Amino acid sequence: MRRRRLLSTGVVVALAGCVAVPADEDETDEKTGEEYIEDAIETRIALTDLQARRRVTAETPDETTTQVEEIYRKPPAEKRRAVRRSDDDDPAAGTVSVTNREITWDYYPEEDLVMKRHHPNRVVADGPRLALESLRDDYDLSYDGLDTVDDRDAHRIDASPIDPAGDDAGRSIDLLVGETVYRIPLETVSESELDEATVSRTIWIDDERRYPIKERDDVRSGDGELLHRLTVTYENLEIDAGLDPETFVYEPPADAEVVTIGLEPSRIYDSLEAAAADAPYDLPEPDVPAPYELDRVTLVEKERQTGPTTMLWYIDPERPERELYVAVRTDPRFNPDALEETAVNGHTAYRREGRIDSLFWTCSELSYEVSSATDEESIAEVAASIGCS
Repeated sequence: MRRRRLLSTGVVVALAGCVAVPADEDETDEKTGEEYIEDAIETRIALTDLQARRRVTAETPDETTTQVEEIYRKPPAEKRRAVRRSDDDDPAAGTVSVTNREITWDYYPEEDLVMKRHHPNRVVADGPRLALESLRDDYDLSYDGLDTVDDRDAHRIDASPIDPAGDDAGRSIDLLVGETVYRIPLETVSESELDEATVSRTIWIDDERRYPIKERDDVRSGDGELLHRLTVTYENLEIDAGLDPETFVYEPPADAEVVTIGLEPSRIYDSLEAAAADAPYDLPEPDVPAPYELDRVTLVEKERQTGPTTMLWYIDPERPERELYVAVRTDPRFNPDALEETAVNGHTAYRREGRIDSLFWTCSELSYEVSSATDEESIAEVAASIGCS
């Protein structure tokens, strides 16, 4: 029988219990756990690129499996991951994933198959930064001294939830060391054990670069028995060493089958003038607040059985994860009954709040949208500059 896979991707652990409270803190350092996490957030915001070998080890009472992969990151959107070792073949050694803002390539060596996914209009979030901010905001952080990780000095931080009884406490874990989400398999654990299960988290911050270099997440039963342990470590970590732009370009093997999915844009433009020459309708020239600059314009001729969509993407050059976009469509893509009614320059509009904050409105025969996942305040200003005439 094929053994149970311990390192499968896709879903985070869900538990009914809470995160375990660590032992009493023995303050041996002038900085607090919170300050080290703040340092890590600042490092993440400032870094240009990152490369490392990532070792992921999953342990249960019955077995231990390890996965080793090379990772390259240029936040927020560009990623490359190559699996070098995988004890349970999920994913198999030789698997490669390359992502940029417009396309993701996934190569599966066992099937000699390449999946090419177009996502020209995907909103990109900086997952590791958000995970660090969540750790800072939702956990009590205790400094637990200096350790050595991969021949580096590293500060150990133990984490316990601010509200152990809260609905979300201990129900999901976003890994800080890397951006892949792993499912922790607990299928063989009884419901009663899961009801009492607790999760303890430990994070190590590299002293030199002030960035997470290791984390360990333990799942234990109510009587303290280890049900599952996931340890993730960066080896040979380099930050801002410089990456060749070709790192995030992928050329499929000559004999591989390539399956293409998603909406391929008709074209991606570097300027509004070039896009306006091809767009089937007039494009707005929004007033976008500093420091945002136009990054690209995408044109999709037909989207989900609707007409053409043109999207103007603006980013902060110093912090590319901060972006907003203006979308122009021939067909509305919003449901007024599900949104809050508001106004843009006296014209009826609709607001959506959540992971992505948006304003929608129609004018003549066109539908407009201004959205951002990182800057709620600017969307109203940008929408007002477009208005409806």
